[in-house]
Amino acid sequence: MKKIVVFASGSGTNAENIIKYFKGSAIGEVVGVYTNNAKAGVIDRAKNNAVPVTIFTKSELYESELLQNINTIQPDLIVLAGFLLKFPDAIIEAYPDKIINIHPALLPKYGGKGMYGMHVHRAIVENKEKETGITIHYVNENYDEGAAIFQKQVTVLGTDTPEVVAEKIHELEQKYFPGVVEDLLKSKL
Repeated sequence: MKKIVVFASGSGTNAENIIKYFKGSAIGEVVGVYTNNAKAGVIDRAKNNAVPVTIFTKSELYESELLQNINTIQPDLIVLAGFLLKFPDAIIEAYPDKIINIHPALLPKYGGKGMYGMHVHRAIVENKEKETGITIHYVNENYDEGAAIFQKQVTVLGTDTPEVVAEKIHELEQKYFPGVVEDLLKSKL
């Protein structure tokens, strides 16, 4: 049974989707959720699904105790699902090619520091893009620059608001993210 750890900073809809997807799975399970936000919705979503939660501060993210905590679990995959802080080099080095992120755009476009959530969707609409989508990619030392694993596009209409684009992206995330995680776990068997 493969072990998945999820990092999230917000409401946790993607984290919960992955938790539920793997409930009863013979392939893997979410064994822990980590968050830097003590008020994040992901906390209740994880607890409601009997998944342990670790809350840490921004400074604790870069301290060795957090890596030691993760090492006690020995996860097969670390999934960033709406995690908004730069991931620490020490964890990236300890888990090479075992950390993935989902980004709400077709990287390399609209990636980098500060490009998350509605910031991305507003930029898509302001630049009159004809399409956008999601990118699931490996995490490296730079924001949104790791090798792409999966991309899925969606059409952006001239009448779409950033909120409409956000809904389209959320649908793609909910539909594809858990399956990509499963495929990665199977490929690492």
